[in-house]
Amino acid sequence: MTNRKTDMTPDSTTRALADALTRRAPGDDRLAAVNAALLERAENEGLVDIAYAQVDSPYGELFLAATSRGVVALGLPNRPADDMVQRLAAEVSPRIMEAPARLDAPRRELDAYFEGKLRDFSVPVDWSLTRGFTDRALHVVAGIPYGRTLSYTEVADRAGNRKAARAAGTACATNPIPLIVPCHRVLPASGIPGNYGGGPEMKRSLLELEGSLPG
Repeated sequence: MTNRKTDMTPDSTTRALADALTRRAPGDDRLAAVNAALLERAENEGLVDIAYAQVDSPYGELFLAATSRGVVALGLPNRPADDMVQRLAAEVSPRIMEAPARLDAPRRELDAYFEGKLRDFSVPVDWSLTRGFTDRALHVVAGIPYGRTLSYTEVADRAGNRKAARAAGTACATNPIPLIVPCHRVLPASGIPGNYGGGPEMKRSLLELEGSLPG
């Protein structure tokens, strides 16, 4: 017996797309119509587990992805979006599609944050890409208040192993949801901003925005 929920045969999908196209103007709108019809059908059939979009920021284009549980990935400007799509497909679900409208809430919060109008993100987070000590360390990072910083040793200590400062650094370096999980607020013991996935200049700029750059 065919399960209607997952039935997207070539014939049925082609008919759905053709019907959508006949209802729209020809020309440049045709590709947009195809994409919209495919997305609508996939969502109606329950086949989109992860929605993603490219989001503008003062630092360049960000990659943003979310599941029904919350934001699952946020890629900084220098990280290829294709790599993140592949990781999400492999580790979370292959049912992934570009669907910007489903990301309006986190996109609005990011815009407000960059404008200095938002101190605390309220969008939910999906922790599917974090495990073990990395997960514990990043939960500590998620609780660092706006305008405050911690050292890697302090993060490790609060995550249950004070001697694991290097592992805390690795957790920050591999943080799948930077900005919302603010690993830019974690500094070396020297107090110098240090490395960051978006580059040291971006980290310094974010700390300056929040008024927490050490003097």
